[in-house]
Amino acid sequence: MDPISAALLTALAGGVGGEAAKQAWAWLRALVRRPAAADSASGEAELDALEQAPADVDRAQALSTTLAQRAAADPEFRTELEQWHQQVQVSKTGTGDAHSEISGGTQHGPVLQGRDFTGLTFGSPQPPPPPRE
Repeated sequence: MDPISAALLTALAGGVGGEAAKQAWAWLRALVRRPAAADSASGEAELDALEQAPADVDRAQALSTTLAQRAAADPEFRTELEQWHQQVQVSKTGTGDAHSEISGGTQHGPVLQGRDFTGLTFGSPQPPPPPRE
């Protein structure tokens, strides 16, 4: 399993992403609080420390390291952590519908409706001259 990135952990701890981030953080907290194997750290101390200073990258890295060590020692924890990480990745990238609304006067030029566009380039014609009165 790849380590959980410190950037992701600081974003979630800081609530970046609104309600989805809060839910992901609560899920991680519940996972970490499950009893750990006798020979591994649970990660609770690191999780609490990051929660107290969500922008602290060193604390996030410490949590990431502890999670990776626990996952290596506990196959059940690894499975649950992988499921959590996959769900967070889906939430982060999004899978929902797009909603577009055009209002406020006359628009000239192309309109794209969809979501997650990348690498697009196109030209648009000059708008027509204003009507003569």
